[in-house]
Amino acid sequence: MSKKSLSQIERDVLAVSDIYAERFEIERGSAWYLAKLTEELGELTAADLKCAGNARSSGKSRQDLEEDLADEAADLFAHILLFCRNRNIDLEQALERKWLKHLPVSQS
Repeated sequence: MSKKSLSQIERDVLAVSDIYAERFEIERGSAWYLAKLTEELGELTAADLKCAGNARSSGKSRQDLEEDLADEAADLFAHILLFCRNRNIDLEQALERKWLKHLPVSQS
């Protein structure tokens, strides 16, 4: 699989979200995007607790637990992109301004 840019991933995530919203007749208002972030963070936390052995594994194998963790991280990331798009946040620009400015000049 070839690497995609963040903007392409954002467009693809939005397309999937649009399909989901239409299929399940979901009205995605501003509060929905934040609520989904909260929901997905909770699911990521639960998956991480299971991977760390701090919650019941429900009989799942280590590989299944790690896959669940990765899937929940993907869900959270996708919903961050959707939240930012809904709030007109340029995530790439914000990352440059907030985080990447701290890199040495030779790395940026």
